[in-house]
Amino acid sequence: MERELGETIDHTNGGPHERAKSSSEGALVDSITSVLDLSRSPHLLARELLSAIERLECSPRARILEGPPEHNPAEPGCMHLTISDEGDNRIAIACDVPDTPAKALALAGVLRVGRAAVELERLRESERGRAALWPESSAEEQAGALFSTDEMRAVLSTARRIAATTIPVLITGETGTGKEVLARLIHAYSQRARALFVPFNCTSMPRDMLESQLFGHRRGSFTGATEHFQGVTRAANHGTLLLDEIGDMSLDVQPKLLRFLESNEIHPVGESRPIEIDVRVIAATNCDLEERVSRGEFREDLYYRLNIVPLRLPPLRERRGEIPALAVHYLDKYRLEFAKGDLRLAQDTMEYLLLYRWPGNIRQLANEMRRMAAIAEPDAVLMPEHLSPDIAKSRRTLPASELSIDADEVVVRLDQPIAAATEHLERTMVARALRRCGGRIDAAAKILGLSRKGLYLKRQRYQLEETPAAGADPKM
Repeated sequence: MERELGETIDHTNGGPHERAKSSSEGALVDSITSVLDLSRSPHLLARELLSAIERLECSPRARILEGPPEHNPAEPGCMHLTISDEGDNRIAIACDVPDTPAKALALAGVLRVGRAAVELERLRESERGRAALWPESSAEEQAGALFSTDEMRAVLSTARRIAATTIPVLITGETGTGKEVLARLIHAYSQRARALFVPFNCTSMPRDMLESQLFGHRRGSFTGATEHFQGVTRAANHGTLLLDEIGDMSLDVQPKLLRFLESNEIHPVGESRPIEIDVRVIAATNCDLEERVSRGEFREDLYYRLNIVPLRLPPLRERRGEIPALAVHYLDKYRLEFAKGDLRLAQDTMEYLLLYRWPGNIRQLANEMRRMAAIAEPDAVLMPEHLSPDIAKSRRTLPASELSIDADEVVVRLDQPIAAATEHLERTMVARALRRCGGRIDAAAKILGLSRKGLYLKRQRYQLEETPAAGADPKM
């Protein structure tokens, strides 16, 4: 009875031999599957493969060869796998040929997995090198849209969500805030990205020519119409049409635009019947359309048809956190264009840029970087004296270079935005702490009450130099 019960238990749960065998097989499977994960470390990969070979007992003698190739030459009658061959340090596995076909097949399988892991790591390394030399840039980077503030990231998030739809979009904001850049991003995110993006400024044509420029005309339909003209709307078929400065569109053209938005049909001047087209319309303006509607200068029904998804771009003075990134972006662009080498902005110069009000917004900042790059000497550090007179005389705080390392006060004018004053204070405190600590992050973070990561991010945000300034306190 006990013997039968014991046999039943052994048969059901497996005896000691079966359990040991199952454990060994599990370890072997784990060893083989971990090979691909260890491909970045040649030493670990070699040890894991050797462990799998020993568990399988498929080679009379297996060993790891390490060192210069001349010290460990290939042995005749052995199966070899080179794992790493960098300079004078080669790492390889050498296995004596097994004595049975089954063991030979098992050994060949293990070495094949190892060879696949080595080749996979070579491909990964090649891809990492390619990405370092030619990094893939996002649609925002390609368009120059360096949105980093919370408000601008929210605008960008909305633009991404609506890009796949066909509803009209109304972008508002002061001149130079990047309305066309945002419109191009919406087009790039949409399914129309392979088709044309056609920008059209509604103030670029006389009022009596605006309708024919938008919707086209037939030859002979009016004086001067010597050729057929399809118009910018038909030119953007299957793509995106940006109507810039839509608030200045004349009242007699607005009904035709409204009909096109509602029916997807245009009626070229001189044509006998309308033409159906597929165009996504994005409108942009720097004026207050609601006020123009109230004054009867803009149709109310057209305004509500365009204003389904309103996107407002704040002026640059309300998003000063983006100024450093934008300044560096445009300076890099123009220094490469003018072959001026490694141009850099001094810390004091960046503070002037941060505190200026920028009435021309991003366009003015880009032009300022272009001017500075054009007049600068190659590889120069651009100082405040290189700035335009209007920017240089707008200074409202003491530059960091005029503050003593041991100064315990910062002079800040009160007639400036709170965000600008706060940013100046943060920048000065971080720079002072880093100078006092000789550039040591841990010590400076302790003084400021920040984490190491928090201080690193602030230093990166404010473009502060990593090298310690002269006169650093060695005791800190």
